[in-house]
Amino acid sequence: MKNKILYLFVSALVIISCDKALDITPDGRLTLEDVFKDEHQTEAYLNTVYSSIPSYSYYYHFFTYIAGVTDECQDAAVGNTPGNIANLWITGAMTPDFNPLENGPGGHGKKHYDTFWAGIRNANVFLENVETANIPNDKNRERYKAEALILRAFYYLELIKQYGPMPIVTKPFGPAFDYTTLIRPTFQECTDFIVNDCDEAIANSYLPLRITLEPERGRFSKAVAYAIKSQALLYNASPLWNPENSTAKWQAASTASEEALSKLTDGGEYELFPDYEQYFFSSSDINPSPRDRETILEIKATGHPSFRNTNALPSMPGQNNAGITPTQELVDSYDMLGTGEPAILGYNDEDHLEPIINTNSGYDPANPYDGRDPRFYATVWYNGALLDNIAGKIHVVETFLGGADALKKTPPNKNNTHTGYYLRKFHDPKLQNGQNAQSRWKKYHLAEIYLNYAEAENEANGPTVEAYNAINKIRERVGMPNLPAGLSKDEFRKRVRNERRVELVIEEHRFWDVRRWKILDQTDKLVTGMEVIKNGDNFEYERFVTERRNAWQDKFLIFPIPIKDTSIIPDFNDNQNPGW
Repeated sequence: MKNKILYLFVSALVIISCDKALDITPDGRLTLEDVFKDEHQTEAYLNTVYSSIPSYSYYYHFFTYIAGVTDECQDAAVGNTPGNIANLWITGAMTPDFNPLENGPGGHGKKHYDTFWAGIRNANVFLENVETANIPNDKNRERYKAEALILRAFYYLELIKQYGPMPIVTKPFGPAFDYTTLIRPTFQECTDFIVNDCDEAIANSYLPLRITLEPERGRFSKAVAYAIKSQALLYNASPLWNPENSTAKWQAASTASEEALSKLTDGGEYELFPDYEQYFFSSSDINPSPRDRETILEIKATGHPSFRNTNALPSMPGQNNAGITPTQELVDSYDMLGTGEPAILGYNDEDHLEPIINTNSGYDPANPYDGRDPRFYATVWYNGALLDNIAGKIHVVETFLGGADALKKTPPNKNNTHTGYYLRKFHDPKLQNGQNAQSRWKKYHLAEIYLNYAEAENEANGPTVEAYNAINKIRERVGMPNLPAGLSKDEFRKRVRNERRVELVIEEHRFWDVRRWKILDQTDKLVTGMEVIKNGDNFEYERFVTERRNAWQDKFLIFPIPIKDTSIIPDFNDNQNPGW
């Protein structure tokens, strides 16, 4: 990190106008003084601060989501592609010198430790110079400053979620900086720093609440600051960073999320998109009166304008990679539509082969996919599901043994599901093979803040009316019944965690949620699938363990600080994360 922080590469700042090229020094680099004397170069440097936002989505490896190393999904590349991140992750291959999530080809900014520190460094350079920069319009100056503050908060939050508390740095490092003086603060101190940056940006009258102009797509707004603040305080209050279970931390998280919802939804600036499935098929429309008022921040993957319409079923023309396939554990998490009750309450065995069926829910083991939460049908292709666009015809998904989309246990291959399911979320069935879905990764959207509020409010004050209202708002969108009245705090906690699981599925929340809740040893030891056998017109269903994993121990709650930094920063070496 030392060298990466010390040297400022500004080649990306060289902007050639229509009539002249900016002067550069003989070695081909602009000096910082030159950059901030020029209005256009100053704006370009702010773009450089933005440039450390990673691609996310399926860019960790070739068409790989990190959901494939959670209990949401199994990656079909396991057993087929040795360098795939899931192959490496499930064996427990991570070390202070090797992060499996960074292995192989992938998207922009995949090496998160370096990427986020680069973002912090560039934000600090910008904030150090913006007050005296050549920006004739003071409104622009104030808005740029607010954006840089939110960007710094964003990078810090993403960094500490993964690596734990990191030194709070507010100034660019000079050539003579003594790195041995860097000290790890507490997670609370990092959270306070993030919140302060967000609050300062929110107080800025020149920063808009919502982006309404297409040329400004991707710029940070007050809504982004509210979302970051809500998430940061929720993480700070969670068991991983709140072992004493301080009610004050939960109350701070609840208050922040309540304020965010009030500021965002009052006046109708933000509201839940009416159709859950369709919401993930398109990019937000940026204008003063948009159809999509739920999205707070979308990520445009570098090098790709949008999600690709990746084929998911072997029966689809040109399909050659099933990608991540949903697990039986994920399928079991969807409630019943008619009663609103969980179908499966847990398991009688460690291998999850003996489900505890909720006999009051209406679940029928002989017809396991009937009458489930509508979000199930928007997320999972299952045996008997209808796909209406294979060569212009309706296709019945056949995952049964011998079917067109059959489960393949042995030998494993990357074309067929390993679990008995395929991923439907993000896959628009109306698009023809090879077409791109015009959508972007929704990093923050309103549904998350409702769920943040419901969780924090319950932990701070029990299942209050406000906590119920927040979670029921989410359920109402898809036509699910309200949660039953009279739940205890523990019962409500279980329901809100499950609600978060099915609402935000495959959106990278589950990977971090099970860590902040400290339940990795309950969720990540194995995943199961469903083998379907066809007998005439009937089907039999048999659960089986499809993958056992070795990355569930407590040390995997927090990633190790890379060895390159522990070797030059004594406090990092003395306070390496537990187990590493």
